[in-house]
Amino acid sequence: MRLDPAAIKAFTVERSVGSFARVTPLAHAKTPLGLGFGKTRFASPDDAFKVLYLGQTVATGMAETIVRDRFVGRAKRRLHRDEIDLWGMTVVSSSADLTLLDLTGEGLLALGVPTDAVRAKSHRAGRRFSADVYGQAPELDGILYPSRLTGGLCIAVYDRGVTKLRATPVRPLLLQPELVPALKRLHIDLIR
Repeated sequence: MRLDPAAIKAFTVERSVGSFARVTPLAHAKTPLGLGFGKTRFASPDDAFKVLYLGQTVATGMAETIVRDRFVGRAKRRLHRDEIDLWGMTVVSSSADLTLLDLTGEGLLALGVPTDAVRAKSHRAGRRFSADVYGQAPELDGILYPSRLTGGLCIAVYDRGVTKLRATPVRPLLLQPELVPALKRLHIDLIR
């Protein structure tokens, strides 16, 4: 898809990242800003680039990484402690403003992009769109978008923008003071 440079410019924002959460497997604790190829919402369809995801809150970070759609149609919403034991969290901030494509408002409409790119369970449309953005707008460090699960702010940072980020050491999610409020917000019980 050919993106309109004027629309890209109109929806480009410079944004400092204050303290966004990155929920990550503890197995990757030594590399809090580590990147890999994946099959995620804005990942490269052909492994041409890598993406790092951040959530503005721990609840959004957990919803996007751990919870996802697992409780659809279920009255009881429980996570086992053994599963949470596998996850950690780091707080990510930026040393310089990130140049981001803002899809939190009318950006998708102005760019002529299907809403599925941000809002669908399937990541196919988002991955195609992201590849177009990455290739056609090299000035962009990533994409600012609303979580389809919580509505909270998320940032997908392209590999070329990660140098502007810094992170605290990854600590077990169970030790985070924000865990209990996040679980309450998501209406999830933690069980042993």
